[in-house]
Amino acid sequence: MERTYINEAQKAIGGTVKVQGFIENLRNSKYMAFIVLKDITGKLQITVEKADHPELVDTIDQLTPDSVITVTGKVMENDYVKMGGVEMIPESIEVESTANALPIVRKEIAATKKKKAVERSSIDQRIDYRWIDLRTDENQLMFKAQSCFVNAMRKFLLDRNFIEIHTPKLIAAASESGSEVFKVDYFDRNAYLAQSPQFYKQMAMAAGFERIFETGPVFRAEKSYTNKHATEFSGFDLEFSYITSFKDVMKMEEELLTAGLQAVKDSYGDQIKELFGQEVIVPTTPFPVVKLADLYKALEEEFGYTVDESEKGDLTTEAERLSYDWVKKHYGHEFLFITDYSAEKRAFYHMRDENGVPQGYDLIWRGVEITTGAQREHRYEVLKKQAEEKGLAEDVKFYLEFFQYGCPPHGGFGLGIDRLTMLLCGLSIKDAEFLFRGPNRLTP
Repeated sequence: MERTYINEAQKAIGGTVKVQGFIENLRNSKYMAFIVLKDITGKLQITVEKADHPELVDTIDQLTPDSVITVTGKVMENDYVKMGGVEMIPESIEVESTANALPIVRKEIAATKKKKAVERSSIDQRIDYRWIDLRTDENQLMFKAQSCFVNAMRKFLLDRNFIEIHTPKLIAAASESGSEVFKVDYFDRNAYLAQSPQFYKQMAMAAGFERIFETGPVFRAEKSYTNKHATEFSGFDLEFSYITSFKDVMKMEEELLTAGLQAVKDSYGDQIKELFGQEVIVPTTPFPVVKLADLYKALEEEFGYTVDESEKGDLTTEAERLSYDWVKKHYGHEFLFITDYSAEKRAFYHMRDENGVPQGYDLIWRGVEITTGAQREHRYEVLKKQAEEKGLAEDVKFYLEFFQYGCPPHGGFGLGIDRLTMLLCGLSIKDAEFLFRGPNRLTP
C-alpha cells in the first residue's frame, strides 16, 4: 500500500490507509495508547485499545517521542478527538527509527501541580541540534511560508519576461567594495566567495538578456553579532534593462513584494498569526519615499534623535529602527524607500546625477533594511572613473570590460530571503535561517 499524507488521510473516513511520520505525543496506559503522529502536512491521532489489539502492545511499549513509525489502519470519525474529530484505529504499527531522549527542549513546558516548568533551550543550543529543532510546527510553517514567498516572486518575474540565471560564487575580485570578503585558495591563486551576483547580473544586461533574476547563496565576511546579520544567506536578486530612472526599479520592487506577501497571506496568514502572533499585511502601493536628509530632520524634530554631520550620508542602525515609527505615524505603512545617500557610502557602480547624488535607494521594512537598489552606471568612461575614485579600477578590470561593447541603461536590487522570513515571522536571523552561519558558527 502506498503512503497517504496525513492531510489526505483525514478525509478518507471509513477507508484503510498507510501513514508515516514522527511521534509528536505519546500516552501509553494499561488499557489504552494514544499516539499523535505528525508529518509535514498535519497531525493524526492513533488510538489503540490494547484488549482489541494485543499484538501491538509490545511494539507500542518500545515507542518514544520523535520516533518514526509507519501505521496502517482505518480512519474513523470521533467527535471527542480534538484534531478535526478524526482518529485512526491501527491494524499494524512498524517502527522505522527509535529516538533517544532529546538533547534540547524545543518549547517551554509550563508548570503543572506535579512538575516544575521547563525552560526552552537557548537558540545556540537548539542550532547545535537544528534538525530536531526544525520539527516544530512553527519552524515548518516558517519554511512553508518562505517557499510560498519566493515562489510567488519568481512567478511574478517569469510572467514579466524575466529569465532565471545562476552565476558563479567563486570569483576573482571582490564584488562590492573590496572588503568583507572570504578569501579561498584556488589552485595557484586567490579567489573570493561572492558578496552578491552584482557583476554577473550586469554582464547579463550587456549580453542583451534584458530581464534576469537569481536566487542563491551570498557571503559576507562581517564580524557582526546582531540579530539580523549572517556570514552566509540566501539572496533574491534581479536586474533589468531600458529603465529611465531608479524609480522604475523601486516600482518593480514594491509590486514584487506586494505579490509575494499577498500569496503568503492567502496561504498561511492565519497560521502565521496563530503561531507567531504576526499579522501578514499586504502593503498598498506606491510605497512612501523620503530623502535621507529629510528623514534625519524629521527624526530630530519628532523623536529628538540626532547624529553627527559626518554620519548623515548613510543610515544609522537607530535611524533605521526609528524610521518604522515615523512611516507608521505619517503613512500607516510598513515599508519606506529612502533615497539620496552620499556617494561615499554607495557602491561605485551606482549612477549619479549631475550633482553627484547616487541614483538609488534603501528599502526599510518594519525598521530593518532589506534592499539596496539603484540605477547602474552603464557608460564605460564614467564607470571607470567612479571605480578609480574608490581605488578599485584594477580589481574590477574584467567587470569594466562588460561596458566597452554596448550596454543598455539598467538597474536592479537584491533581497535577503532569510531577512524577509525573519521580519515576516518576527524572529531573529538565527531562528529564521535553515542553518545559521555567523563568525562563531560553522556547524552543523
